[in-house]
Amino acid sequence: MTSLTDIFPALEGLGIEVPSWAYGNSGTRFKVFATPGTPRTIQEKIADAAKVNELTGLAPAVALHIPWDKVDDYAELGAYAKEHSIALGTVNSNTFQDDEYKFGSLTHSNPAVRQKAIDHMYECIDIMHQTGSQDLKIWLADGTNYPGQGNMRSRQDWLADSLRKVYDRLGDDQRMVLEYKFFEPAFYHTDVPDWGTSYAHTLALGEKALVCLDTGHHAPGTNIEFIVAQLLRLGKLGSFDFNSRFYADDDLIVGAADPFQLFRILFEVVRGGGLGPDSGVSLMLDQCHNLEEKIPGQIRSVLNVQEMMARALLVDVDALDAAQTSGDVLGANAVFMDAFYTDVRPGLAEWRESRGLPADPMAAYAASGYQDKINTERQGGQQAGWGA
Repeated sequence: MTSLTDIFPALEGLGIEVPSWAYGNSGTRFKVFATPGTPRTIQEKIADAAKVNELTGLAPAVALHIPWDKVDDYAELGAYAKEHSIALGTVNSNTFQDDEYKFGSLTHSNPAVRQKAIDHMYECIDIMHQTGSQDLKIWLADGTNYPGQGNMRSRQDWLADSLRKVYDRLGDDQRMVLEYKFFEPAFYHTDVPDWGTSYAHTLALGEKALVCLDTGHHAPGTNIEFIVAQLLRLGKLGSFDFNSRFYADDDLIVGAADPFQLFRILFEVVRGGGLGPDSGVSLMLDQCHNLEEKIPGQIRSVLNVQEMMARALLVDVDALDAAQTSGDVLGANAVFMDAFYTDVRPGLAEWRESRGLPADPMAAYAASGYQDKINTERQGGQQAGWGA
């Protein structure tokens, strides 16, 4: 039987990249809500991300979004991040906010629009060279709303051609991770709607192209852990965007809607060799904190991942394999459920204290005065949010 102390070495390798945009203002399709203390610059976003890492030890990197996080001097930005013990991580491209992309970007029928989108990807790669970032993440809003609106086959050809041009610009140590989403903002068809489409394109491109799996980007009832297992088996799982959903791409705190699903996903990550810095799988959050405060929302999120990862590591794999092999349905399920129902929170609190971290990071943040401090200091200027 695996004990909590047995899994601590494996947990040492757990690092979760936090998204810069999670610290900005967000809301619904109808309203973006302003909140006190919201960052006005990427530097202030990094400072908030650093507070999450300071209290949890789980968030050593922050993902950038271009053009939202553009600066004149990326060496200076990198130095600022290093001073705060934060690395600059994934560079996220944006081809969904310019008017020219109304009918598509990398899949647009107009070669000039496709080239504009490709040039933006080139810019992102140039930024990666300056920041030392490994991954270029591409998510496309491209698709159509009505039958007959676009030539779906031609759009796939244009996509393949555009991605090839971007892929060929990558450096030796850089990767492309292609995200998929089954709908929104396109409703009839999306050009990269599922893991199979993303896999097909990345397979054709080469070993530096991988799939990004956003846990909120699936139809209701989808067995996401099967997709995780399959992509790990195929060597094509590049990264996660962790969040939680009730109905669609809700971008809620990971584990909020279905913690058991998060546990099941992370078990497949563990079993498939996806845990740790050498696995090639990047774990990242992709969330919007519309109602709750941003920094506690990120703290809660990384703690949820850590807790469910710990439970996943507690699964008695030998007993599970034996039950599965013998056809013991209820026995196998019991092994699985025993790990899920194990309360790992007291043990993780002790583990944090042994590493100089607060036993309860949420309480520590509330007592730190940091929120009051930034509420007072961050007066004036333009608060960051969608599109900023």
